[in-house]
Order: sequence, then structure tokens, then C-alpha cells
Amino acid sequence: MINKIPSYLKNKYTITIVTFVIWLSFFDQNNMMIQVQNKMELWELEEDKKYYLLEIEKTKNDLEELTTDMKSLERFAREKYLMKRDNEEVFVFVTE
Repeated sequence: MINKIPSYLKNKYTITIVTFVIWLSFFDQNNMMIQVQNKMELWELEEDKKYYLLEIEKTKNDLEELTTDMKSLERFAREKYLMKRDNEEVFVFVTE
């Protein structure tokens, strides 16, 4: 039985390396499954970061426009807060 095992599998260094790789792959605290999950989470967080940076830039541009242009400020107030002049009526259509 022992004679049928190839000599390179009997080598203590090979056994040690194979055991070490198996241990790191499946049983260690930072095994391969956890590493893959962490990489995927990192990718999702980076995508979220790009989205929020774009949203911040849009908000800064809107703020700059609202602080410099009174017509855009009036339009914003009318659309977002339903403000109106004294002689106007506001109709709100809700889509279902």
C-alpha cells in the first residue's frame, strides 16, 4: 500500500505545503471565501462612493445656481415647496 504512493507525496515538505494551503483556504479566519466576500463588498462600496460623489457635485452645482440666480430660486421654491404668489392657484397632480 505505501509502495503505491508516489515519492513526491511522501516528502514532508510537500505534505506541509499542501496542509498549509488547505488550512489557509478553508479553515483560517481569513479564508478564501471571506476574502472573496470582502472584495465584493469593497467593489459595492466603491460604486456607492462614486454615486454619492456625483450626487454631492450635483447638489453643489444646484446650490451655486440657487444662490446666484433669483429666477432659479423662485422655480425651486415653486416646485419643491409648492409656494405661490398671492394671485395664483397651485394644482398638484399625483400619479398613481
